[in-house]
Amino acid sequence: MDTLLIIGQTFPEPSTTAAGIRMMQLISFFEEQKYHIVFSSTASTSEKSVSFMDSQIEVKTIKLNDKSFNDFIKKLNPSIVLFDRFITEEKFGWRVAEYCPEAIRILDTEDLHFLRKARHEALKNEKTTTEDHLFSEAAIREIASIYRCDLSLIISEFEMNLLKTTFQINSDLLFYLPFLTTAIDSTKFFNLPSFEDRKHFITIGNLLHAPNVDSVLFLKKEIWPGIREQLPEAELHVYGAYAPQYINELHSEDDKFLVKGWVDEVTEIMKSAKICLAPLRFGAGLKGKFIDAMKSGTPSITTAIGAEGLAGDFPFSGIVSETIDSLVQASVNLYTHKKEWLKCQENGFVIINKRFNKNKFSEEFKIHLNKLLNAKEKYRKRNFIGQILQFKNLQATKYMSKWITEKNKNKEL
Repeated sequence: MDTLLIIGQTFPEPSTTAAGIRMMQLISFFEEQKYHIVFSSTASTSEKSVSFMDSQIEVKTIKLNDKSFNDFIKKLNPSIVLFDRFITEEKFGWRVAEYCPEAIRILDTEDLHFLRKARHEALKNEKTTTEDHLFSEAAIREIASIYRCDLSLIISEFEMNLLKTTFQINSDLLFYLPFLTTAIDSTKFFNLPSFEDRKHFITIGNLLHAPNVDSVLFLKKEIWPGIREQLPEAELHVYGAYAPQYINELHSEDDKFLVKGWVDEVTEIMKSAKICLAPLRFGAGLKGKFIDAMKSGTPSITTAIGAEGLAGDFPFSGIVSETIDSLVQASVNLYTHKKEWLKCQENGFVIINKRFNKNKFSEEFKIHLNKLLNAKEKYRKRNFIGQILQFKNLQATKYMSKWITEKNKNKEL
């Protein structure tokens, strides 16, 4: 049986983050392929972490900057090592390459961290994101990680295009693998609450995540007052784990801006809402809240960044707006117009079934993975930049010179 080693920055929390959902989808894929799976991390588990105790998945605690990892990976000898983000590849990738060179190294980017940071920086400076923001130290680190790996999983078509065109990365190193969802059939559709049975707005997301925090603050200050003025009976329910105190303090019964905190089961609360309202002003990747909304038959209102990578050539499952006034008016119109609401709901079902069908992407990934496993040397030869970045003597003369300089300083003392 082939072994998959996953090295996680944290243990997955699918009830709090889209990243946790993504990781569990990848684990499910490799379970279906009959891999022996070992999940390792330097982090501790939390009360919201998935417990692997009742599964066949082995859990291993590893240490950072410790040679015990070298012995561990040599003995385990996995066929594939999966890093859950580029930071874990930076920490452990060189050890994997040195002590288990035959293992295929896969990076799951989750989203492009450097893109999210670039957009955040542009927003803080009230500017449009440009190449000056993109070509950053964060981009250098993340793209170097992509080159050091045999394959990187990219969750968004926008990010695939960015890497191929702006950064000229060979498509051999990239594989588009979005969220893997189960198709929505007519039975589920007819069991969903109707337009008349739903009420209120919902926004949801991990409140340690900067784009979500910014969105909630933006809602409270700029968007919700305008909606309240036209829909005085409507409420906005804010859900999310790890809310800082200043977010909890936004709770107001008078304003009907209700900070509800963490909820274990997203589907039920999403199904009862009429609109998912999340005006994200920066971020990257695919936003899991909108996938959850579509699966629950709940139309969404967001920005172009929020909707990025979701609909493709299909109509979005709601309304995409950018300005404060247009977001307010779109919210009021969609909340009160049943015909438009039903059309947006239908659009969501089409997107889920046509764009994120688990069976389609799982089969394509399996085929590509087998090709890579059977011809890894061919793929590695094509990735010459990756070989350069793995070359252990690349900066040896620099650090030897620095060491000698410090040594000579000590002699003078």
